Amino acid sequence: MSKRVRTAVFPVAGLGTRFLPATKAMPKEMLTVVDRPLIQYAVDEAREAGIEHFVFVTGRNKGVIEDHFDRQFELETTLEARGKNAALRELQQDLPSAGRTSFTRQQEPLGLGHAVWCARHIVGDNPFALLLPDMLFKGEPGVLKQMMDSYEQTGGNVVAVEEVPESEISSYGVVARGEGPDHGFVIDGMVEKPRREDAPSNLIISGRYILQPEIFALLADQPRGAGGEIQLTDGMQTLMTRQRFTGVKYQGQSFDCGSKIGFLTANVVYALDRDDIRSGFVRELRKLDLEDRL
Repeated sequence: MSKRVRTAVFPVAGLGTRFLPATKAMPKEMLTVVDRPLIQYAVDEAREAGIEHFVFVTGRNKGVIEDHFDRQFELETTLEARGKNAALRELQQDLPSAGRTSFTRQQEPLGLGHAVWCARHIVGDNPFALLLPDMLFKGEPGVLKQMMDSYEQTGGNVVAVEEVPESEISSYGVVARGEGPDHGFVIDGMVEKPRREDAPSNLIISGRYILQPEIFALLADQPRGAGGEIQLTDGMQTLMTRQRFTGVKYQGQSFDCGSKIGFLTANVVYALDRDDIRSGFVRELRKLDLEDRL
C-alpha cells in the first residue's frame, strides 16, 4: 500500500525576471489573478488534495510570502470592527492552520532540482507533492487531486501532463507514453526540450509532481545540466530506472503565469468565471470596442 502524501513543496525562490519591473520588490508568486496571489491558488489546490504540511523554498526578498500565510491581527481587528465579516472569514479560510507551514532558503539560484533538494530535511523519508506556482490550473477536481487518485492506485511517482501542438514541443519537458489510460499511464521516458522530430510524444510535463524521497539523494549528486543548474528532469530520469513513473493527462485548463500572455489570459478567464464581477467586467470590455484592436 502506497505511503500517503501529506507534504507539498512550493519552489518560490525565482527572481521573476520576465515580469520586471513589477517583480523588482514583489515576489512573482504574489502577482494576483483577479484578487488572489498565484501562490494562494497553488496552496488551495494542494489543500483540496489532502495536503497537511506546506513547505516553501524561498530566497531573498520573499518575506512577504511568509507574511501572507500568517495572521494579520491589525487587519483582522479592523475588519471585525467595521463589520466586514465576509472578508474576515475569507482571510481566515485561506490560512493553513498553525504549525502546518515551513520555510527554508535556497541561497543560490541553481535551478528547480536544487530548490527541491533544499527541502529534503523538512520532507524527510516521505513522498511529497511538488507544485510550481507559476502554473495555474483550472479543473474540477484540482489537478493534484486527480493525481492523488491515480497515486492511490499505482504508487511510485506521478507527473501531470498535457498535450501541446507539435510546434511548441521544443519548449518543454516531454514524456514517452506507455500502457494505460489517460488518468494513469506508464511513463517510459522523458526528454527535456527535444527537437520536434525527436520528441517521443506531444505530452509535456505541466508543473505538478508526486515524488518519492529517493529523488533527494539523486539530486545531491546530480551534475549541473542545462544553464549550469541542477535539473529536476535529470534526477527523475535516473529515478525512472528504479521506480515507476505514472502520467496523468489531467482534466482542466492550464495557464503559464510565468509568461505575460498566460498571466493576462488567466486574469480574463478567472474574472469571467466570477459571479460577483462578471457582468461589470463584460460591460467594461464592450466599452473598449476591442474589435478595432484585435
